Amino acid sequence: MRLIRQPVVAGRFYPGDPSACRRAAEQLLPSAPPEPAIGAIVPHAGWFYSGSTAALALAAVAATAPETVIFFGAAHGIWEGDACMWASGSWLTPLGEVSIDEDLSRAILEAAHVSSETRPHECEHSIEVQLPILQVLRGAARIVPIVVQPNPRAAQIGHEVGAVARAVAAAGKRVAVVGSTDLTHYGPAYGFEPAGRGAIGIRWAKEENDQRVIRLIERLAADEVVAETTASHNACGGGAIAATIAAAIELGCRRYVELRHSTSADVVGEPDTRNSVGYEAGIFVA
Repeated sequence: MRLIRQPVVAGRFYPGDPSACRRAAEQLLPSAPPEPAIGAIVPHAGWFYSGSTAALALAAVAATAPETVIFFGAAHGIWEGDACMWASGSWLTPLGEVSIDEDLSRAILEAAHVSSETRPHECEHSIEVQLPILQVLRGAARIVPIVVQPNPRAAQIGHEVGAVARAVAAAGKRVAVVGSTDLTHYGPAYGFEPAGRGAIGIRWAKEENDQRVIRLIERLAADEVVAETTASHNACGGGAIAATIAAAIELGCRRYVELRHSTSADVVGEPDTRNSVGYEAGIFVA
């Protein structure tokens, strides 16, 4: 039986009605043509908060006309293993099905420390929220969705997956990689307030704590990311970041370009000045 992953946050993080979903996704897209990119870092909150930030980077990836996008997602749930891939079938969104690149997923399973366990994907939103935007940008693209634990193996898994993608690209298939993470979750809602409550703490989260991991991304320091995000609590997808950097390097990345760094507090403003989540959009270019 063909596996179809059902959407779990449609109607909450983004519109569940097909027409409304398409309109909302189109409104998120940047007006200016982006620089083409072989990879990206994107946030995964509800579209109201971070959708336009994510769309900046996804548009740059779509500009290379990839046939397949490998998504490295954050691991919000608790499960055993280092990385899990939904290896066959498709993912359903309000805009229809997005097919899995089963040839590439089989190759990855043979060469990388990635399992084909689907359970970690069932309630994980970090990849799902990107897909309707990708469908509007690049409807023909297939995907390989992988959730990555924030542990010391994350960067190596990214190198392994990237090496497979590089071989496939050398044979003529256009492949891109996207990592999904939010940054510092600050405030009483998240139980994290080391710099105090209110504006001063939110400013510290964005200007200091977020910047520590952003600087590592800019340096392409895949091996240092998980230790930093674990110690500083400045990303929920440290494993996804590390794997994406490593895979992008394998695909020929030479630099990272930040497109936007924002927060939920920037969007909401008053009256909620106690809680904030950081959002980063950036691209990996050759």
